[in-house]
Amino acid sequence: MANDTIPKMKRPLGILLACLALLSAALVMAARAPAASPLQPSVVAQAVTPLPSPDDLLAAIRDKFRSHRPPPPFESYTIVRKQNTNYGYPDYADTYTDHDWYRSSDHATLRRRISDLGDVGQMTFDRPIFNAATDPGPPTADVFEPAPLHSYSPSFIPTPEASLPPVIAVVHARGEFDYHVTNVQHEGDELHLTLVPRRDPQRNRLREMWVDAKTLELRKLVATDTLFVEGGPEYPVLFTMEFTMYEGIPVITRIHGVVYGGYDGDGQTVDYDFKNLIFPASLPSWYFDAHDYAQHLSEAPDPPDPH
Repeated sequence: MANDTIPKMKRPLGILLACLALLSAALVMAARAPAASPLQPSVVAQAVTPLPSPDDLLAAIRDKFRSHRPPPPFESYTIVRKQNTNYGYPDYADTYTDHDWYRSSDHATLRRRISDLGDVGQMTFDRPIFNAATDPGPPTADVFEPAPLHSYSPSFIPTPEASLPPVIAVVHARGEFDYHVTNVQHEGDELHLTLVPRRDPQRNRLREMWVDAKTLELRKLVATDTLFVEGGPEYPVLFTMEFTMYEGIPVITRIHGVVYGGYDGDGQTVDYDFKNLIFPASLPSWYFDAHDYAQHLSEAPDPPDPH
C-alpha cells in the first residue's frame, strides 16, 4: 500500500513545479517588455517640417517670385476684357480684345484691337501697368512692386528693373517688410496667407495669396487696384489674379475685378484673360515709338487668332 501511494504524490508535485517555472518565465519576459501607456499611439506619426515664421514665409515667397526676374525683354500676348453694364447686360463699349507687343524695359507697348468679326484696328501706343489709368498687365508683372505714386501717362518712362547681380554669398537678414502676415492656413497642397499692410495701404496692394506648399510658387493673389473715371473720382478695386508657370516663369492668366466704394456705374465687375503669350527673341524698335507708326503701316504686325 505504501509503494502505491508515493508515485501518486510525486506526479502532482511535478506538474506544480512545471507550472511555477512557466509562470516565472512569463514574469521575466513581461518585465523586460516596455510598459504600455494609454497615451502612446499604436502607430508612430511621421515628423512634419514646421513652417518658418509668417514674416519669414512671406519673404521666402517674395524671394521665390523675384528669383524669376527680370522678365524676358519682349512679350506678345492677347488680353480679353469683359464687363457688364450696371443693368446686367453686356457692355459692348468696354468689352474688347487687344493684342499687345510689349517691351519690359520701359513698359512700352504696341497694341491692336481685334473685333468680334476678326477685323484688326490701327496701331496704338500704351504702357500697361497695374493701378494706373490703363488696362493691367503684362502677364509677367511684378505683383510685389508698390503701386505708383501717381497715374502713369503714356509719355512717362518708368525705371527699368535691375538685372540680378552674380551671387557671391548668401546672407539671411531680417528687416521690416511691407506687410504683416495675420494668418497662414494649409488648404490642400497650398498655403493661404492673409496680409495687412504695415504702412501706406494704397501703395502696398497685396491682401491675400495662395502658394504651392512645396515650391512656394504663386497660384492666386488678391490685390487692390483703382478705377479711374475720366473727369471724375477714383474708386477702389479688388483684383483676384490667377497664375501658372510658363517657360519657368510665373505669369498671370486671369484677373477678376470688383469695384466698390459706392461705385454704381457700368463695369462693377470686370474680367481679363491673358492668352497667346510668347516671349519673342526680339521685336523691331519702331514698335515702341508711336511717331514711327505712320511710316510702317505696311509692316503693321497681325495679331494671332484670339480664339
